[in-house]
Amino acid sequence: MTATVTETVRTTVRRPSYLVFSDVDETLINTKSMFDFLRFRLVRRHGDEEGEARYRLIARQLRARSAEGTPREEVNREYYRHYTGEDAPRTEALGREWFAQRSAGEDFFIGPTLAALNGHRAAGADVVLVSGSFLPCLAPIAEHVGAAHVLATTPLVRDGRYTGEVAEPMIGNGKRAAVMRLLADHPGVDPHDCYAFGDHPSDLPMLECVGNPRVVGGHPEMMRRLRASRDSATGCAVACWSMGAGSGKADPCPGGCALPLE
Repeated sequence: MTATVTETVRTTVRRPSYLVFSDVDETLINTKSMFDFLRFRLVRRHGDEEGEARYRLIARQLRARSAEGTPREEVNREYYRHYTGEDAPRTEALGREWFAQRSAGEDFFIGPTLAALNGHRAAGADVVLVSGSFLPCLAPIAEHVGAAHVLATTPLVRDGRYTGEVAEPMIGNGKRAAVMRLLADHPGVDPHDCYAFGDHPSDLPMLECVGNPRVVGGHPEMMRRLRASRDSATGCAVACWSMGAGSGKADPCPGGCALPLE
């Protein structure tokens, strides 16, 4: 692994027909991986009671910073400062334990998103996970869904331990920049043919990079942007944008409502 935001999960000479970018937390999985893994790590190290207390303190501090208006990029950096001095290979191994335990539950993955990504891969697309989380959480998820690349926040490592700093928060405009770089690395792929899945306004910079954005869930701001994009959005369009019909390129929406985000 290199200290960049792009992690290639598999090597292939096949050229993808198009790219499908997907946020992870609450888009592909039903939890916030960074917080869930933090709790898992602290409880494993300190026991149920003390570990839970430590987790709640850190989570409360980070959420308070966000509520104060601290940019999400800075909150993302603050999260990783809690890993200062942690052994990186050990954290990666713990991430696989976390995934094995959590993914054993039936509700870990969001079914419609997972099905859509599988459909796109079958149609010749490369799936790209894009997340402010880090590889200890994301690598096993990427392997499970067959993702070709992961664009993630990458903690810096020195002598096998995290320094507490990151290369680039994969949040907001960081997502846009990383997606644009990967698109530039695929000159034969038309961005208008590509798809992106997200659930939160911080995903909008990523969704705006492709011709076929898809919104997972019903976040009010995301739905407002949907309605603003087309004054006469049909019920079919709203359904598609909220992960109904038409999520797979191989099985297009019968209503032809693939709306670009404007």
